[in-house]
Amino acid sequence: MSLDNILSIAQKPGLFKLVTQTRGGFIAESLIDGKRISANLRSNVSLLSEIAVYTLTEEVPLREVLRKIKEKEKGEQASVSHKDSKDALEEYFFEVLPEYDEDRVYVSDIKKILKWYNLLQKNDLLNNLEEETTDEEE
Repeated sequence: MSLDNILSIAQKPGLFKLVTQTRGGFIAESLIDGKRISANLRSNVSLLSEIAVYTLTEEVPLREVLRKIKEKEKGEQASVSHKDSKDALEEYFFEVLPEYDEDRVYVSDIKKILKWYNLLQKNDLLNNLEEETTDEEE
């Protein structure tokens, strides 16, 4: 499954897999517990494929950041927790994305990316990152 079908919904914990669209919104399934929810068109929803991280020169797609974390961790869970100290999180993120913009990427963003990475890794949804990248480059 690609990141095009994975959603982040404001005010809801975790990530969701898009199940189907309805006339007034959509049905999504939680990657945490598998429960389905319906969300209307007014819900603040983001597709993971549309999210990018600010760097000093450009915006790097979240897909690339997740791929770099996966390479660093050799496909395993992230070695730091979203509960670690601010300094530990920033140091880790500098190893993954050295050119990230410290003024526009907050620690809360880093925590969210690490939570998302671990959730996607746990649900075995990171396998397509390399394939999607090569498709975009062509």
